[in-house]
Amino acid sequence: MQPQTSVRDISTIDAQGGGTAGSPAEAQADAAARLLADIRGLAPALAARAAEFEAARRMPLDVVDTLRSIGVFRMFAPRSHGGLELTLPQALEALAALSRIDGSVGWTAMIGSASAVFLPQLPRTTYERIYRDGPDTICAGTIAPLGKAEVAPGGYRVTGRWPFASGCQHADWMLGLCVVTRGGKPLPGPAGEAGPPLIRGVVMPAREWQIEDTWDVAGLKGTGSHHIALTDTLVPDANVFDFPDGRACQPGPLYQAVPHLLALFHGAFSTGMAEGVLAELVELAGTGRQQLRAPAPMRDSELFQAELGRVAADVRALRPVLMAQAESHWRHAQAGTLKDDALYAQGVQTGVWIVTTAVRAADACYTLAGGAAVYDTSPLQRRMRDLHTAAQHATVQQRQYVGAGKLLLDRAKVH
Repeated sequence: MQPQTSVRDISTIDAQGGGTAGSPAEAQADAAARLLADIRGLAPALAARAAEFEAARRMPLDVVDTLRSIGVFRMFAPRSHGGLELTLPQALEALAALSRIDGSVGWTAMIGSASAVFLPQLPRTTYERIYRDGPDTICAGTIAPLGKAEVAPGGYRVTGRWPFASGCQHADWMLGLCVVTRGGKPLPGPAGEAGPPLIRGVVMPAREWQIEDTWDVAGLKGTGSHHIALTDTLVPDANVFDFPDGRACQPGPLYQAVPHLLALFHGAFSTGMAEGVLAELVELAGTGRQQLRAPAPMRDSELFQAELGRVAADVRALRPVLMAQAESHWRHAQAGTLKDDALYAQGVQTGVWIVTTAVRAADACYTLAGGAAVYDTSPLQRRMRDLHTAAQHATVQQRQYVGAGKLLLDRAKVH
């Protein structure tokens, strides 16, 4: 599997943001276009291996290497360290294109590339260590605070077990969030004794973590999202970060309000997946398939045509909604005003709505396909499983609408 261009060809932006394509913005746009072209060029070969990904329950290393070679894992890495540092809309376009190919490919790319927005929360010395071998570093982990970090001389003694560590088998580094304790008792967080306990993130080289083989699931089977664990591991202060309230050691719009971006990453994934499932249904109908006891082939049935048109309307709405929110977030990020509760709620609303709509579209496509969709060989059932699994992620569960609703009601009280 050979990409059309190499990462050397894509990386036209130097440490100061200039490059061979003219202005920094032009060079950035050129890098994004090259990346999209390579992704589309790889699409047939990657899609043909979907069953292999599921059987292996992970992304094969040659696929990871190919994605690395075209620059997928440096999308969010800073230009100062050799990364592409694409704009938020550009990066989401790439994630949607990867997800349209296959769910496990898109999810693996999303997690592996987006980890770059978390790493600037670390102290500068550790950040430089992570990127000393280049910008294609992959970090896996989870932001659920399921570890315990006992205060110790020079750092913390960390013990914990974290689920859903997508891509952990090919990661260079891993991270997890912990409740900080002293003498076994949780320390109070910023809100004091009445609020949640103090939370800190820990980042360590992948070799320091244990991987537990637990990824036997309904969907996104090829992502290798196993449990990871640390047992009484001394984590130095330099490998600890404050999330979500830490100050980034790296300048740049992408790194200043990380929680505000997460739901849009999921929105890009689900947008690509929904576009893919609709295309699969149209392709099936185009074969002339006629279902048992149906009076006409699918493509000639007015009932099928009407339902297809309805689903297509839902899917067609996803990308404009995603990109409108992405462009709004990006403008605020560039202006330094993204860290705002209302903007956070907007991003979450957008992400949850996109994911929910994409799941509904996948269900409808699966139903419209009839008996052909039930086989493991059908991409329709695989995409339906993948989307339902993705929708279970805490970031885009429908309960997250609560924050937006509460904000509206609080504003109504003021007026």
